[in-house]
Amino acid sequence: MKKHRTDKKISLKDAISIGIGGMVGGGIFAVLGLAVSLAKGGTPIAFLFAGIIALLTAYSYAKLSKKYPENGGTVRFIHQQYGNGIFAGGINNLLWVSYIVMLALYSSAFGSYGAQLISLTGTKEIDVRIFQSSIILIALFINYLSVKLVGEIESIAVVIKLIILIAFIGVGFYGFSVHPENLGQLSPENWESPILLLSGGMVIFVAYEGFELIANSIADLEDKEKNTEKAYFGAVGFVVILYILIAIVTVGALPFEQIANAEDYVLAKAAEPTLGQIGFTIITITALISTFSAINATVLGSGRVNYDIAVDKELPQFFCRQFWGKPVGLIITAILSITLVNLFNLQSISTAGSVGFLLIFSIVNYIGFKQHKELESKKWIHLMASLLCFLAFLTLIIQQFSQNRIGVIASLSIIVFCISLEWIYKKIIPN
Repeated sequence: MKKHRTDKKISLKDAISIGIGGMVGGGIFAVLGLAVSLAKGGTPIAFLFAGIIALLTAYSYAKLSKKYPENGGTVRFIHQQYGNGIFAGGINNLLWVSYIVMLALYSSAFGSYGAQLISLTGTKEIDVRIFQSSIILIALFINYLSVKLVGEIESIAVVIKLIILIAFIGVGFYGFSVHPENLGQLSPENWESPILLLSGGMVIFVAYEGFELIANSIADLEDKEKNTEKAYFGAVGFVVILYILIAIVTVGALPFEQIANAEDYVLAKAAEPTLGQIGFTIITITALISTFSAINATVLGSGRVNYDIAVDKELPQFFCRQFWGKPVGLIITAILSITLVNLFNLQSISTAGSVGFLLIFSIVNYIGFKQHKELESKKWIHLMASLLCFLAFLTLIIQQFSQNRIGVIASLSIIVFCISLEWIYKKIIPN
C-alpha cells in the first residue's frame, strides 16, 4: 500500500477534531428520529449503549494505531493480521461498501432537510430524490476540483455545527427549566424493552463510526506514544456526551407522535417549540451544512479506500486508474451511492451501515486481542469489545428482521457479496 506522508505534524487538538468531525457529520441528523421510534423515552440509553461499544473499540484502534502508525487505518490492521487473502480482501471490500452505504445515509438526510427548507419558502414541493442525487454529484465535482477545498469545507463545517448543536442543547435545557413537565417523556415507563433499547443503539451505531478516521492521521500526530489514546478517547467521549444530551433535549421537546411524523428531520422539529420557525430554519441549515461536509469527506475517503485496496490486489487494477487526476473509484462510489439511496429507505440504509461497521469493528477488536502482547494492551478489553460488537451485530439482525426484513437481507447480501467477489477475483487473477 502506498503511503501518503507529509512533513507537517498535527496536534492532539487537530486529531480530536478529525474524530469529532467524522462522527458529528450526517449520522446524528439522519438517524435520531429512527432511534426515538425504536427506543422512545430510552433513546439517551440507546445512545449510551452504542457509545460504550464505540469507546471499547476505540481502545483497540488506539493500540493498533500506535503499533501501525501508517495511513490506511482499518485496511492496514486487517492486512497485518490476515495478509492479502480472501478473508482480508472481503472484509476490506466490505469497508468500502460500508462507506458507500454511509454516503447514501448522509445524502438521504440532506434530501429530507433540503426538502423541508424549500417548503418553508412556499415553493412547490420538490422530490427528495433530486436533492439526494444532486448533492452527491456536487460533492464528486468538488473532490475532483480541489482536495484542499474539501478540507476547508470540513474545517468550517465542524465549527459551525458544534456551536449550533451546543446552543441547541443549551436552549433545550432552558426550556426544561420553564416547562419541567416535558421531562416526563424520559421517565422509565416510557422506555421500550431492553432488547429494543439495544437494537435502537445498534441501528444508530453509524453515528459513531467516524472515529476510525483518526487512524489515518496517526502517522503525522505529534508525540504518538502520548497522544494516540487521548485523541481517540477525547473524540469519542465528547461525542457520546453530546449525543446523549441531544437525545434528552429531542425526546423532551416533542411528543412521540410528532417525532414519528418528522422522523427524517426530527432535530429541526425539536428546535421549534422553544425557538419557533427561526429555530427550525437554523437547525435545518445546520443539518444541510453538516451532511454536505460529511458527504464531501466520505466521497474522498471511500475513493482512497478502494484505490488502496486495489493497490493491494484485492480489487481489480481498474480501480488504480485515474480520471481527471483522481482515482476512478470516486466516480464508481458516487454512482453506487446514488443507486442505493434511491432504492432503499432510511431505516434499511442505516441498518446496512451499522451491520457492516459492527462486523468490521468486531474483527478489528479481535485483531487487538490476538496481538495484545505486541500491543502491550489488556487482552480482556479487546475480547470484550469484539464480543459486544458481534453480539450487537446479531441482535440488530434478529430484531430488525421482523420490522425491516429488506434492510436485513440487503445487509447480509452485501457481506456475502463482498467475500464472494473477492473469492472469484482471487480465482480469476491469482496474486
